[in-house]
Amino acid sequence: MNPEVVELDGQYRALREGGGLVDRSERGKLVVSGPDAVDFLQGQLTNDVEALAPGDGCYAALLDRKGHMQADMRVLRLAEQEVWLDTEPGAADAVVRHLSTYKVGRQVEIAEPGSELAILSLVGPAAGDVTGTGPLAPEHAHRELEVGSVSCRAVATDLGIDLICPASEAPDVAEALVEAGAAEVSEPAAEILRVESGRPRFGREMSAATIPQEAGIDGRAVSFTKGCYIGQETVARLHYKGKPNRHLRGLRLEAPVTEDDPIALDDREVGRIGTAVISPAHGPIALAVIRREAEPGALVEVGERGVGARVVELPF
Repeated sequence: MNPEVVELDGQYRALREGGGLVDRSERGKLVVSGPDAVDFLQGQLTNDVEALAPGDGCYAALLDRKGHMQADMRVLRLAEQEVWLDTEPGAADAVVRHLSTYKVGRQVEIAEPGSELAILSLVGPAAGDVTGTGPLAPEHAHRELEVGSVSCRAVATDLGIDLICPASEAPDVAEALVEAGAAEVSEPAAEILRVESGRPRFGREMSAATIPQEAGIDGRAVSFTKGCYIGQETVARLHYKGKPNRHLRGLRLEAPVTEDDPIALDDREVGRIGTAVISPAHGPIALAVIRREAEPGALVEVGERGVGARVVELPF
């Protein structure tokens, strides 16, 4: 057996049964502050930022005026006039440009901590015990604590705990976590759990051509009761009066495939692979945003080799 496969299986077990440590410090990081910061973000992002108290957080998207996604992000209310945002690495510049353009005339400051701060992810059922946070819920709830004598911000995630800490002290935090029982794992291993859970990722399943409903994130990322925000008209109209032409689905594959492979139903392309992995529990699986005629249960073919696959509901 391929040694890499054996190693990945071990990492997967650590993530499923204990706590796996993944460095995600490359994510884009912003701190938006000032007297107008919360009101400003309320008019830019899809979720209800004003409803957050310090210690609360949410998931949100930034849209263009036609309702297409420009980025998705985690939003943490740090203080009355201070909000943390973190995004996929490739989306950070677009978010900074957008917010900098629209903040003109507002009492808002945008700081980019960049390489000064690290994000260490603990994934798995033992994450709370390893970090010392104990139960931390709901998702995006956050508080300060010390790990290895380093002051960190612990944030609840769907699969564990994230620690935001000074980058210069991240090695000390990582060492303390490993000593407490964490196993260092790779991003590909962590991606298997993301795919199994059915969570899309911007730059993979989601892009600037995606509307939130197509990716199935509207239940988590969109408030339909807050005031106006950029792109709201399209999203609200689709929510109340229409159906998206595409949906996020899972694929159970007969053989491995690769990112961006075309997906065909009756010789017609209905989408492309977002992320494909080989799960120790499920075998070859993938996430993709595909046309609605490829309903759960449909048999499709993927790539030039015509790999067979069955469309399934999520999560796996």
